[in-house]
Amino acid sequence: MTELSARGSHRALITGASSGLGMAFSERLASKGHNLVLVARRVSRLQDVAQRLRTAYGVHIEVLGADLNDNAALSKVENFIANSNDITLLINNAGFAGYYPFASVEPSVIDELIAIHIRAVTRIARAVLPGMVGRRQGGIINISGLLALASNLPPTPLPPRAVYAGAKAYILAFTQTLAGETKGTGVRVQVCIPGRIETDFHAAQGLDTSKQPPAMSADDVVTASLAALEDDEIVCIPGLADPALYDALNNAQLMVFRTSAMQSRCAERYRSVAIFKPPKGDSSDVG
Repeated sequence: MTELSARGSHRALITGASSGLGMAFSERLASKGHNLVLVARRVSRLQDVAQRLRTAYGVHIEVLGADLNDNAALSKVENFIANSNDITLLINNAGFAGYYPFASVEPSVIDELIAIHIRAVTRIARAVLPGMVGRRQGGIINISGLLALASNLPPTPLPPRAVYAGAKAYILAFTQTLAGETKGTGVRVQVCIPGRIETDFHAAQGLDTSKQPPAMSADDVVTASLAALEDDEIVCIPGLADPALYDALNNAQLMVFRTSAMQSRCAERYRSVAIFKPPKGDSSDVG
């Protein structure tokens, strides 16, 4: 990350920076000479992180307290970015587990999952992108997760996750599409898709992870993500040794799209199936 690591007129903005993966990104970037803008809702904890990194690495760090679930707080972050001209790296990391069966999840939790993982990710990326394009330099890393690729797996031993996984799948599709739009602008765009990480992410919801796949250290995820950004790798899967596996998945998706998009009529296999009828006694029979 040579061009992104100079002092002075370059800053990295990291959301969810008070703990876990966000703090690991903050530590690594500070050690490489990045000045930082740290965003999180826990201001006192954020200030502790900032002071420790200032003392250790001598970088300039600004703290921006914001609960990204709140639209006014999100607007504050957008306005901060609009009044800055030096954000050369964005780490869209803020998130929470929110694992609940869909039939019983509270609507407020659904709203928060969408607000943090979709609305905030999208709007903060939108806020930083014009400046990066204007300078023809910058990088955006959006943190998704392997559950974005696990829709076909049952919720055992994985947790129930319909909204959470759907939001993480959005981050994957959004970033891949954005990478196409920004090609040739000098802006690197990446979606990082880690598995379980050794942080308090799951413990914060009181989840038992004893039957879950092994966890990777936050430092390893950061190492993979920053190396992938240096190599212009759009999809970074830290635990994937053979990238040909994801290439095959991507190619299969493209083949489905291209084959289906050329058809003007539904496939014959659907024409031989009887039209769905409601069961007897259904309220729709009343009339």
